[in-house]
Amino acid sequence: MDYMSEYKRWLDSQALSEEERAELRAVENNNEEIESRFFAPLSFGTAGLRGVLGIGLNRMNRFTVGQAAQGLANLVVSNGQAAMDRGVAIAYDSRHFSPEFAKQSACILAANGIKALLFDELRPTPELSFAVRHYGCIAGINITASHNPKEYNGYKVYWEDGAQLPPAEADVVAKEMAATDIFTDVKTADYDKAVADGMIRILSRETDEAYLSEVIKVAVNPDCVKQVADEFKLVYTPFHGAGYRLVPEILRRLGYKHIICEPEQMKIDGDFPTVKNPNPEYKEGFNLAIELAKQNNVDLIIGTDPDADRTGIVLKDKTGDYVTLSGNQVGVLLTDYIITAKKLTNTMPAHPAVLKSIVTTEMARAAANKNGVDCFETFTGFKFLAEKIKQFETTGSHEYIFAFEESYGYLCGDYARDKDAVTASMLIAEMAAYYRTQGKTLYDAMEEMYEKYGYYCEHTISITMPGVSGLQRMNELMAELRNKPLTVIGPDKVEYTRDYMPGTRTCMADGKVEQMELKGQNVMYYELEGGTTFIIRPSGTEPKVKVYIMAKGDSKADAAAKVEALMAAAKEIVK
Repeated sequence: MDYMSEYKRWLDSQALSEEERAELRAVENNNEEIESRFFAPLSFGTAGLRGVLGIGLNRMNRFTVGQAAQGLANLVVSNGQAAMDRGVAIAYDSRHFSPEFAKQSACILAANGIKALLFDELRPTPELSFAVRHYGCIAGINITASHNPKEYNGYKVYWEDGAQLPPAEADVVAKEMAATDIFTDVKTADYDKAVADGMIRILSRETDEAYLSEVIKVAVNPDCVKQVADEFKLVYTPFHGAGYRLVPEILRRLGYKHIICEPEQMKIDGDFPTVKNPNPEYKEGFNLAIELAKQNNVDLIIGTDPDADRTGIVLKDKTGDYVTLSGNQVGVLLTDYIITAKKLTNTMPAHPAVLKSIVTTEMARAAANKNGVDCFETFTGFKFLAEKIKQFETTGSHEYIFAFEESYGYLCGDYARDKDAVTASMLIAEMAAYYRTQGKTLYDAMEEMYEKYGYYCEHTISITMPGVSGLQRMNELMAELRNKPLTVIGPDKVEYTRDYMPGTRTCMADGKVEQMELKGQNVMYYELEGGTTFIIRPSGTEPKVKVYIMAKGDSKADAAAKVEALMAAAKEIVK
């Protein structure tokens, strides 16, 4: 694509407002910025669109959103009148332009004869997944960029099972978008008339009630909360986002009496003014909540990201310091607790299973297997975990009891098909109450996990590669890894190399190749001597390459040392 010609086409288009045109004129002497905005369209994949807000073909704006909405509308129309009547549910988070993009999408669907079910204000991502299933919609749209920095927004599309759009349908939307002129081919309807005509239906608190009634069913042993509710206090922060109302509400329904919400971060604000990055992975975002916890002698802090699908926790350790747990650690804690609680309450299914992604700690497998529960792996991304859940429903071979990823995403229950910070917050709070009845904190429980299941340590490195040159470098890097196989990483020899694109596992000693069940993803996975794993994959939603290091050692220090050695090696390989 000739990015300069595309820039001039946008600049000359009568569809732009004067303000939008002024934004483009402001960069007319910045060739690099013009190329960044116009070198290619935002890529539409199974997760939809995600990008920096701004005017341009490679930015999130009303034109790129409109083109995506028209592409989805064409897909729905191709499925017939019954699909159009089932409608599309639409939700959004606290980011800039999220309400506007949601309303715009509803109007485009209505203009195409498709009913839209639009939430009246921001809602958690998992409630959108729930709404698709609850109302029998053909699809769903969520305007969110999850935990990305404030400059971003996104357009996530879901299909009728409540999971993110499958590859076949995503390909159709992408092709329809490519055939749609971004300025002239997008249909739209008057919002007020569409509402009056019943083509846009507003979803309000009745959907919240239906959703919360399903979430509370996921609680495994809520009686333990009643035993400690009079004295147990916890701090909650929504990071200025969509969890602000429903997370405290589900904790109250669970039985908690002392839920202390961080007041500044309860304010809905797309600038996320109190945090550098609205991601519960980073301890800095919890600074205000930690101060509140200190003032109230609280040893559990729960935080959810702006669209309330990811959950992080901060605990008080044995010295009184506040420490974060990784997504892997929280996932293992929940795996072990859910198994324990289901056994205590006699609710364990006949063939239980725990699900995790290939980049998620092997400690989860150890915890599951030691308790007689099978553990299955999928590719990274909750849509793949949702596919596995659907497969179990079809075959009846297993019933999943918990699914999680290392990136702070957790799901339990059958009401939704995406990670849910509302349910995760509830289960974490229930788990904390259970251990309090045992005279323990969650930190104590985590220490005991290592004694029971072995000493594991994980670390993820994210190397940002922005812009056109970054995309090229990511492609070059993965090609290099395939053309010149790594035989040694840091101090360790590579025993097996897995290439998940063709789905092959190669023994480095004799060159023998075997086929794997999983294939079709741009991931290189190295099994090192001693049981350590080293994984490289480009992110599907951000301009960065991720390196995952997962080690098992004879002690915590041994496992940590293995990770440390490989972190240095990673920086030499990925550059």
